[in-house]
Parts: sequence; structure tokens; C-alpha cells
Amino acid sequence: MKEENSEKVKPEKKVIGRRELVSFPELDIDEIEAKIDTGAFTSAIHCSDIHEETRSDGTKVICLDLLDPSHPQYNHKKLEFTEYDLREIKSSIGEKQERYVIRTKIRLFDETLEAEFSLSDRSDMKYPVLIGRKLLKGRFVVDVSRKNVSQKYKNRQKKK
Repeated sequence: MKEENSEKVKPEKKVIGRRELVSFPELDIDEIEAKIDTGAFTSAIHCSDIHEETRSDGTKVICLDLLDPSHPQYNHKKLEFTEYDLREIKSSIGEKQERYVIRTKIRLFDETLEAEFSLSDRSDMKYPVLIGRKLLKGRFVVDVSRKNVSQKYKNRQKKK
């Protein structure tokens, strides 16, 4: 009697480049450049004026500006989140920092995924968004010789 292979079929991983254009539908940000960083565990998004407030009903919220006024895609919207965590996250230089972490939707290729993003001042960084291993795992493979693979895929789909 032959034994059947009961291994689950895993979805095929998409190839992405070292940089990709991503969108955040819940945050009103379309096609912003993100750095793909397999050295980072958590993804991050550039914010300014990040602070916690307590509403009159006692609810705690974090308030922030997505991006900052010097960024071309800055939309002047003050955002508030009632669901968030405060976690210790290792910075790019290895220092542990306390950062707020939110869950939001990100669009990459034709997929919209919910993912965690730490909120940090990335004004001194070249890319306002960093995509880490937690979001990549099981979904994407990074080809460091390529960039904007998802945008090129999107353009090909439009031509069909």
C-alpha cells in the first residue's frame, strides 16, 4: 500500500526587489517607496509628532503625523489609533528603543495584507517605509538585484 503525501500545498512566493512601491489604503498613502530589509524583524513607517493622549472618556490613543511636512507625500492628516502596542524594538544600529506598533493594511502586488508597523522618526533615512522579515515570511522572496518588481507587475496587468 502506497503512503500518500499529506504535505500541505504552500502558495508560491512572489519575488520582490530590494525596493518596492507599496500603498497603505487605510492611511491614504499610495505608491510610497519602501526598502525591503531582511535584517529587520518588524516593518516600520515614518511618522512625526508621535504621542499618547488620554481622551475625556479615559481611552488612550496614540496621535501622529504620517510622514512629515518635508516629505512629498505628506497629507497633513493627523492620525489616531486606539489599538496599539508599545514594544522594545532594536534600531538599525542595534539600540533597543520603545516604539509604538500598529496594525494596518499594506498593498503589495495585487495583495492587501494586514501587518504590524512600528512608528518611528525615519527622517534621517532614505526610505520612509521599511519592510521586515515578519511581513515577508512565507509570502515573498527578495531578489536584491531587482527593484520595483510589484510596480512592473501592476503595469503589465493593466496592459492585458
